[in-house]
Amino acid sequence: MPFLTEPEPERGAVLPVLPGISRIVAANPGPMTYYGTNTYLIDTPDGIVVLDPGPEEHPEHVEAILRAVGPKIALILVSHTHHDHVGAVPALQAATGVPTVGFRNSGLESFSADIRLGDGDNIAGMQAIHTPGHASDHLCFALPARDGTAVLFSADHVMSWSTSVVSPPGGNMADYFASLRMLLERTDDVFLPGHGPTLPEPRKLVREMLVHRTMREQAIERALAKGAAGTYTLMDTLYSQVNPRLRRAAERNVLAHLLKLEVEGKVQRDGELWRAA
Repeated sequence: MPFLTEPEPERGAVLPVLPGISRIVAANPGPMTYYGTNTYLIDTPDGIVVLDPGPEEHPEHVEAILRAVGPKIALILVSHTHHDHVGAVPALQAATGVPTVGFRNSGLESFSADIRLGDGDNIAGMQAIHTPGHASDHLCFALPARDGTAVLFSADHVMSWSTSVVSPPGGNMADYFASLRMLLERTDDVFLPGHGPTLPEPRKLVREMLVHRTMREQAIERALAKGAAGTYTLMDTLYSQVNPRLRRAAERNVLAHLLKLEVEGKVQRDGELWRAA
């Protein structure tokens, strides 16, 4: 797939993205986070909205956000409750006192948004789009066209640098497929992901992601047609070239595919093994 790269962003800097939108990249690089979590600062008539304050234990990132927004902060938005997006919320809210916004059913016991949104709800001039798959409480946020460019903050559902991990139970491969197909019906000009650079022509990549996942699923079915296997063996066969640091995540993807195929009646469990139905 034609993934994008970018130079390592300047830490603590406010980086312009589009008119009225900038980002600060947290210093939490890694094989799952690229150079770090994108915290977006979005100008609205009510003040600056902060989307995804980033990971816990990074006070320098919270300080950079506070320097950038000052007293103009209006809301703290959370795309989903994975720690690298929601971890810094308590520190930022303690410093500002502004309300948090997230999906109505939190995927994290320790976080419950002050303002809880459902699919299609509006907040600060944006529309919340429920896109489960990577996480059960995942929201994208659609911003109407500014200077002719319609923006979707796609968080971790669609990223420009990599596919997303779908790890049960919070991750669900059937939901992931459905959410990708739903995005194909939209007309957003660019996606702004939770990690990595801006994604132009986003539907092209979304289509390729669907093809990629479908091919993985077909490969799993072919492998099981030859005999029963466990998730590790399937991962070792299908992801033989993957970065060793990503093998655990790849095995979680395999499990998510198997659970989807089980619901569809195509595979069945036999203890620790899986076999063709």
